[in-house]
Amino acid sequence: MRRPSLAAPLLVLGIGLLALLAVQRAPEIRERASGAFGEGMPAREAALARGFVLGEDEGIDAATEADFRRSGLAHLLAVSGQNVALLALLAMPVLAAFGLPLRTRLIWVLGLIVAYVPLAGAGPSIQRAGVMGALNVLALLAGRLASRFHALAVAAIVTLAIDPRIAAAVGWQLSFAALFGILLLAAPLREAIGRRLGGGGWRRALAEGAAMTVAATVATAPLIAFHFGEMSTTTLVANLLALPAVAPAMWLGMLAAAAAQVPGFPVEMLNAINAPLLAYIAQVAEWCGRPSWASVEVSLGPAGLAASYGLIALAAVAFRQRPTADGTKTALYQRKSARRRTIHAAAAVTAIVLALTWSAGGGDEVGAMPSAGLRVSVLDVGQGDAILLQPAGDDAVLVDTGPPGEGLLAQLRDAGVGRLGAVVLTHDQSDHAGGLVELGGAIAVKRVVYGFLGSRTLSTATAVAPVRRVAAGGEVRSGALRLEALWPPASLTAPGDDPNQTALVLLLRWRDFTMLLSADAEAESTPLDPGQLDVLKVAHHGSEDAGLAALLERAQPRVAVVSAGDDNPYGHPTAPTLSTLAAHGVRTWRTDRDGTVVLEVRRGSFEVAAGG
Repeated sequence: MRRPSLAAPLLVLGIGLLALLAVQRAPEIRERASGAFGEGMPAREAALARGFVLGEDEGIDAATEADFRRSGLAHLLAVSGQNVALLALLAMPVLAAFGLPLRTRLIWVLGLIVAYVPLAGAGPSIQRAGVMGALNVLALLAGRLASRFHALAVAAIVTLAIDPRIAAAVGWQLSFAALFGILLLAAPLREAIGRRLGGGGWRRALAEGAAMTVAATVATAPLIAFHFGEMSTTTLVANLLALPAVAPAMWLGMLAAAAAQVPGFPVEMLNAINAPLLAYIAQVAEWCGRPSWASVEVSLGPAGLAASYGLIALAAVAFRQRPTADGTKTALYQRKSARRRTIHAAAAVTAIVLALTWSAGGGDEVGAMPSAGLRVSVLDVGQGDAILLQPAGDDAVLVDTGPPGEGLLAQLRDAGVGRLGAVVLTHDQSDHAGGLVELGGAIAVKRVVYGFLGSRTLSTATAVAPVRRVAAGGEVRSGALRLEALWPPASLTAPGDDPNQTALVLLLRWRDFTMLLSADAEAESTPLDPGQLDVLKVAHHGSEDAGLAALLERAQPRVAVVSAGDDNPYGHPTAPTLSTLAAHGVRTWRTDRDGTVVLEVRRGSFEVAAGG
């Protein structure tokens, strides 16, 4: 009797251990990959490569980011299911070249998917894509083809089980909408396009790519209009023009990221090939994003959203039943059983209900994730600063952590935060950076950004997440949220005798909303001209500031917020500061009196409320 081979179980165990090691070392691997894109590639293309492969978009300049958004190509700057699919397509022939059998190749692909999800930041779309890819690989290993709708439903259940709040994220909703569109519309569109293009390998590939692009664009357009109040008029053209370069650019980027883990590997060669492809995609974004008519404002309420998806569903059914030239229904439609069609309809209805439930209602109370727009919470952390920024559909950003022992972690969890895209430390004082130690191991943090830090606090920050220093001209981004550093200048290399005077001052921009986060840098010692503001976070907890009146005259904020502790020994906020704010007609909110101050920001408006 033949003894069972231990090769397959040992291979699975080995790949599992390698994947676990990759997960544990993800920040280091990610940092090496990010650095590699700067070798032998122009700065703009290097920033795009980081966005395409790693989801790091903070290095992309504002004009290029706007081009991608207005042209409908912004999805390329965030890792998603496309990345997982291209990773599998790239890995399979490479593994085959080593003579590995299909089953072994699939096990390797499964390990690569498990390792890639944390490497790419583990955001909502990549979580969903990783679960989807893993389920399909497991189905193939079992010897049968899984229903893609079943896999998508399981992906939804798994990602919701990991973090139920993820359904409120616009990125999660768009990701599922795109996949539903592809599963419902791509096949009949491919047949229709294929009949016009004819047979042949490149024609078939072109028909497949065009069909998926059209299907995803149609399926996500209503959600984009509903959440953001705008729609790109050039998105279909832009995606079709960029299509030939996207897959090669992704593949070369992934190869460069992998090669960067090998010391001394000449990644410049890969980057030199990839740079023209990325430049072409950026040029397409510019062509299709710069015209004034490239983006139009659209007002689409919950009823309009439901009606839009109802029309898409009806169009999909009609298209599948469209007779062919000989008068018969398409072969694809004939192969669909009534049971399968019922599953499709139920899945589509489920997606719509989820979108309506999480987008149109139940998301505006303090503590829930914002349904759309931006939530700014100036947290009540006693005599200190901690400002939580939650852009809908993107990672939250925390500016300062307050002093230790003020319950920062509990407040973040109450606000629905399970992951932070960045923690920004404005300067190295306990009332601004003391709470950082509470985050270590409790909440996932992608990066820590700072102006000046001492060695002890920098060591704590490094243990929490990869660190990056910024100065005037630098930026921190999370989707449409931008934090522009206005002070201190990059020429300053040390904080000086008074760290307050070199604290990191940030100008928050979200669409047409602006807010100055002035940390402890009083206007009397900090030459700032931020332009007109909506909101001012008053510097240094409302201490006396001889330059405040001039700043208010230039910026003309409508609202000011003071972060100060109740009955603090410093007398903050001081009477002269409050008098100056009142004399300029600025309505002032205070954490010592009002508790956490919450700003709900929508396009063209914002509301302020006390959160407790």
